Amino acid sequence: MRPLKITLALLALSLSAQAEEFRWAGQTDPQTMDPHAVSSAPVLGFLNNVYEGLVRRDAEMKIEPALATSWEPIGDGEGWRFVLREGVTFHDGAAFDADDVIFSYERASSEQSDVASWFAPVSRVEKVDAYTVDIFTTAPNPIFPDSIANWMMVDSGWAAANDTTRPDKDQGNYATLNANGTGAFRVTDRQPGLQTVLEPFDGWWGEAEHNITKATFTPIQNPATAVAALISGDVDFINPVPIQDAERLDGRDGVKVIKGIEARVIMLGFGHDHETLNFGADEGAPNPFADVRVRRAVAHAINVPAILQTIMRGNAEPASQLVSPAMRGYSDAHAERPEYDVERARALLDEAGYGDGFSFGLKCTNDRYLNDESVCQAIVSMLAQVGIEAVLESMPVRNYWPELREDAFDAFLLGWSPGTFDAEHPIRFLVATPEGNLGTWNFGGYSNARIDELLPAIQSEIDDAERQAMLDEAAAIIQDEMAYVPLYVQPLVWGARETIELVQRPDDFFILRWVRVN
Repeated sequence: MRPLKITLALLALSLSAQAEEFRWAGQTDPQTMDPHAVSSAPVLGFLNNVYEGLVRRDAEMKIEPALATSWEPIGDGEGWRFVLREGVTFHDGAAFDADDVIFSYERASSEQSDVASWFAPVSRVEKVDAYTVDIFTTAPNPIFPDSIANWMMVDSGWAAANDTTRPDKDQGNYATLNANGTGAFRVTDRQPGLQTVLEPFDGWWGEAEHNITKATFTPIQNPATAVAALISGDVDFINPVPIQDAERLDGRDGVKVIKGIEARVIMLGFGHDHETLNFGADEGAPNPFADVRVRRAVAHAINVPAILQTIMRGNAEPASQLVSPAMRGYSDAHAERPEYDVERARALLDEAGYGDGFSFGLKCTNDRYLNDESVCQAIVSMLAQVGIEAVLESMPVRNYWPELREDAFDAFLLGWSPGTFDAEHPIRFLVATPEGNLGTWNFGGYSNARIDELLPAIQSEIDDAERQAMLDEAAAIIQDEMAYVPLYVQPLVWGARETIELVQRPDDFFILRWVRVN
C-alpha cells in the first residue's frame, strides 16, 4: 500500500495542477467595495464573493445558511433568532461574532447607508450571547430572512480602526477601496475603472467548489471590445454579450453563450414632486409629469413590442408591473400593460393641455443595462411622434446615480431586480413615500397614502391569499397612477470560453465559488 503522506502529497499536486487563473469582464465596474454604500447589482453581486451575510441564496435562489447556521421565529411573530456560525474569521484574521452583527446592523441601517430600506421592519437587534442574535420586527415578518440575503457583515474592529464605521456613498472612505469580509475570496488589488483582483481566502469556513487561484475582473465598456477579448482568449467570461452578437458568438468554436431571463424590470421614472422642468427648451416651465394623463400618454407612445423585436432581438419580455411574472406576489389581475396607441397618447396630451407638446430632459445610462442607450434613443423617437421632445443625456452609471439623487432629471431610465424575489421589494424601495429608510430609490418622490398604508400590512401578513389581495391593490394603484412605465424584463446573455463551468442566476450575480476552469 502506498504511504498515506505520499498519497496526500500527490493529491495536493494534482489539485494544484488543475487550479487556474480566471479572467472576466463586465460592462460596469463596481462603484465601491463597501457593501452598505450602494444598493445596486454590480456592487452587491461582486461583493457577494468577498463579504457574506447571515443567509445567502444558492444556485436555485433558495435561502440557505451562511454566517448563521439556523434561524427561527421569536414568540408570536416578534422577530427572528439567528444562531451564528462559530470559528469564522474575516480576511484579516479577526474572529466573527454577534458584536459584528450588531455593528453591521447599525451601519447598514444608518442614514448614510444605501441599503437602509432593508431594515424598515426592524425595531431593534439584541445580542443573546456571542453566537446568538435576536432581530425584532415591528410586526410579524414572514419574509424577513429572504430580505437580508445581501446584508453583508463588516468587522467592527476593522471599521473602527480605519474610520469607516459608516458608509460614505458620496465622498468615499477606506471601505470604498478596501474590503475585509469573510467570503470565499479576498480583494488583493483594487484599481477603479481598471481592474480588481481576487484570490481565494485560505481561512474560509466553507468548502471550495472552484479551482481558481486568482480571479481578475476588468471593466470593458465597449461591447465589441469585450466580445473580441473573449474570442481571443484574453478573458474567460463576459457579461453581458451584446444581443446583436449573441448568435454569431454562439457559433464560434471555443466559446459558448448562456441565456436566461433576469429578475430585472426596465422602466421609466418621472420627477413626480418636481414643480418645474429642469432641462430642455421648456426648462423652468411647470412639470407636465405631475399630471397622470401625461404619464399615461408617455406609456401609450412607447412601442415596447418594436423595442423588443428590433433592439432586444426577441430576447426580452414585455413588463406590466415593477416585478416580472416569476416573482412572488406578481398580480395576475394586472398583467396587461398599456397598448402602443399614438392617437390615444395625443388625445391624453391634448386633454392635459399639452396638445402642442413640450420639451424635457431624459436621463439614461450607457453602461448599466443591456442596450440601455439604444433603448433610450428609441424612446426619444417614439415620443417625438406625439409631439414630445425628449432631450437625451446618457452617461456612465458611476455618474448616473449621483445625478438622480440630486434631482438632476425630468424623467429617467431605471432597472430593478427585487433582492427578495417578492413584489413587496420595489414597493418599499421605489414607491413608498421617501422618509427615513423607506423609498430610498424613489428618486421622483412619488407618494400615495394608500400605498404607505398597505406596505407594513403586506410585510406582516402571514396568510398568502390576504397578502396577495393587498399586493393586487398596490399593483392597481401603481398602474392607475402610472407611477412608473414598466417596459420589459431584461434577458440574461453571458459569454464564456467552452472550458468554463459556471452558474447563471436570475439575479445576474456572478458567483466565483461555482466557477471551474477545465
